[in-house]
Amino acid sequence: MNRCRGKPRDGERFGHVKHKESTGRNFCNRGEKYHWTGKQMQAGWHRRGMEEYAGDMDPGSKGSRGEIYPQLTGGQAEEQYVNFSIYQSQFKSRVHLFSFFRPKSYRSNSPEEIRLLAIAENFQRQYSHLCPDRKPLLLCPVNECGVKKFVSTSLRPTPTIHCELFDWQGCASFVADFLSLVPLDPPVELPKALSSPTAVLQSQRATCFEYATLLCSLLLGEDYDAYCVSGYAVNEMCLLDQSLQQCPLLDPEVKAVQDVTPEQKGQDDKYSVKLQLQLKSRFLAEQEKKKREAEAALLVKQKQQEEKDRQLADPLRGLRVHCWVLVLSGCRDVQENFFIDPLTGISYPTNSDSFLGIESVWNNLNYYVNMQDCSNGCADMMFDLDDLKTWESVLFGASSKKQLIQEVLKRKEAKLMGKGNLVQEDVPKVLEMPRSWVSYIAISTEALKNRWPGGKKVIRYKQAQLERFATSKRLYGVATRLTKYKDRDCTEVAMVNEWYQDRSDFLEEKEVDNINKITTERFRHGRKRHLLFLRVKSLTVGTEVEMHFSGARVDDLVRRVLSPKELIELFEGRSDFLHYRHVYFKKDIQLLSENSRMEEVPILKVVERFHRNDSKPANEDVAERVFLIPEKLIELTYHLTEDRLIPSKISFIKPLGSEKGNAQEISLDMISTFQVDISAKPFTAVTLHKMLVELMEVEEKVTHHIMRSVKEMRDIVTLREKETKEMKLWNRAAALVRSRKQKKENSEIKNILQKYLSEEIDKDQDVKKEGLDPYFEIETEEKIKIIQEQYMKDIAEVEKTQEWLKMKLHELRKHRERDQQQRCDEIRTQVKAALEQLRMDMQRGEETHKDLQEDLCQELKRSSLMDS
Repeated sequence: MNRCRGKPRDGERFGHVKHKESTGRNFCNRGEKYHWTGKQMQAGWHRRGMEEYAGDMDPGSKGSRGEIYPQLTGGQAEEQYVNFSIYQSQFKSRVHLFSFFRPKSYRSNSPEEIRLLAIAENFQRQYSHLCPDRKPLLLCPVNECGVKKFVSTSLRPTPTIHCELFDWQGCASFVADFLSLVPLDPPVELPKALSSPTAVLQSQRATCFEYATLLCSLLLGEDYDAYCVSGYAVNEMCLLDQSLQQCPLLDPEVKAVQDVTPEQKGQDDKYSVKLQLQLKSRFLAEQEKKKREAEAALLVKQKQQEEKDRQLADPLRGLRVHCWVLVLSGCRDVQENFFIDPLTGISYPTNSDSFLGIESVWNNLNYYVNMQDCSNGCADMMFDLDDLKTWESVLFGASSKKQLIQEVLKRKEAKLMGKGNLVQEDVPKVLEMPRSWVSYIAISTEALKNRWPGGKKVIRYKQAQLERFATSKRLYGVATRLTKYKDRDCTEVAMVNEWYQDRSDFLEEKEVDNINKITTERFRHGRKRHLLFLRVKSLTVGTEVEMHFSGARVDDLVRRVLSPKELIELFEGRSDFLHYRHVYFKKDIQLLSENSRMEEVPILKVVERFHRNDSKPANEDVAERVFLIPEKLIELTYHLTEDRLIPSKISFIKPLGSEKGNAQEISLDMISTFQVDISAKPFTAVTLHKMLVELMEVEEKVTHHIMRSVKEMRDIVTLREKETKEMKLWNRAAALVRSRKQKKENSEIKNILQKYLSEEIDKDQDVKKEGLDPYFEIETEEKIKIIQEQYMKDIAEVEKTQEWLKMKLHELRKHRERDQQQRCDEIRTQVKAALEQLRMDMQRGEETHKDLQEDLCQELKRSSLMDS
């Protein structure tokens, strides 16, 4: 038989030693004085149990030494009675407080429980006799009322109605967050008491055994094959010390998209020239690989040395008692066995170095003692609990969960085969586990929301600190805060990450980098101006601001970066196929300056790039447009054709000191063209002149757009500063209640007025139109103003075109003159349409005004009826 030592021998930390030949079915030794078979041992347990536990074994019950321990005499009974008296005094106050407020099952034992306690007591004696080197088992601790209860009956499988607790991750996270740890004292001994899960939920304080009991109850209720494990673990796990572990929130995240510049990325990979294959030395590559492997090996060796130093620093390594949860495969699509540390809610493989040995495991059906060697921790352990050579059960012959599942499947198969009425063979009855004495474990929605004790939980990691806040303790809406430090002593802050909820400014996450002086904010959808991302970086001179937007903007802008000397804008899905704009400034732009004005934006160069428009030929589709403001130069670069390597280009020089459209100062010397296809028809002078005029208009529009962009960024930064100072939290519950209340009131008013809608209303009643006429007057004036402005623009364009025709009549051909005349006719038609639209809008406004007057008469009539 293998024995799990409580104290390691010389040269060993923890493990089991082998003894003489074992049957594998029970605690028997063929070479010892006592030799019991399995049936004899269980019969002995039952017989002695009925004699010893004839009455209730509550600590508050009175009795002599012989009444409490009838099987002991002399000094043994005296010693046991003294220990019982000490135990009775420790829990006297607790019994007094809880006895009157707990159910009867908490305060007393049923006959089945008394019989089970007798079996467990006898099992403990046999175990201590046959395995003197191993520590006693945790079989019958007392509950919060001071009553002895078998540990398996403390597990209450409880299914929940909360979707957050439907899987093991949610259950483990809730238990780890909801409870605060009470360390074992002393750390090398089993606890004397084990409170029920219901009492633990009320106090929110628990030992590791109570953590595991609550978690295992939830997992059993969700149909997991879960077990509580009593064993030994490392110091950091027993004391919930995570200062040497990496914070899980510090995993590599998706970084922001880097700035797209011509130097970083080519215009189009399809047309880019492929680089020549670079020759590399295999010898140098192998040397570099060996160097990396040596560095990795050195790093692993350093970690192992640190682990060894840490192990040597703990004098109680291998002796610290801990309790965790084992989940076996076969249920809920679990493919492999794994451990769950209930203190942190983190899962571990069964061969993890953090777990040093196992004494016993139990669930709500049986209790199993480990008979395997643990000298190498849990790495070589087998978890087939039905194997009697590796696991010894307290209730011999009791059904396990796996056996119950197999029996159900057999019954279903027999029913399908029509053999459901067959007489089953007589099976000897064995003692089954009594029903749990714990009440239903009820978890409220409020407990899920405010799960942290005191409304806050702080966890120290390696060079980091994680803080979580309950809903009632969230200052400025902060739900989670992660602070990263430069040093191991956590004295100098390097970065602070905060996650928010229910903020009026739609802020979800904020990151402050104190090293690089960068502040990053992320927002959820629905914010004004569709802002999703904001990053402000302090530079040596000025600041750099980066903004990301959703696709709901009218201008289809998705990203904008403004530095003191540059502005980059990225677009998606525009009708003009514009996707990139890069602006260079003459001098630094002070975005956060209070005295900054729009006129102070000096533009040096503007570069715009366009996607391919398949409706146009490639040599007529502009790929890049450059405005050189000081040089008064405009450059156009067209897309590449399929059989060409060089694109076509056109350069325009704006006339000096001229206004746009003044053709007297525009000559062909100001225009230079380069066409790749020689056979293509060249641009005519009229076409080039028209292109130049249009480009100058576009340049003016782009300049105004850039000024508005800079102003918008200034407004957003200023608004963020104001929102940070005047932050408000959005109460979802209150908003929902207000919305439902408003809908109810509206429905009631509608039902009341329904009675009066069928009655005739005097339309000749005088109506006061206060607040009605001014509204329609303003709306009509705005429409008239817009139409008149468009009318004046069209007239001016007609006059300008006619004047240009008179001046250039001798240079144009007849068909060009006809085209221009057709253009004038189209503009005249547009003017007539605008006038007709103006007339119709004015007529429609009068009709709408009249209809609203009638509606107002009806409303006044209804109000008079309601008042009467």
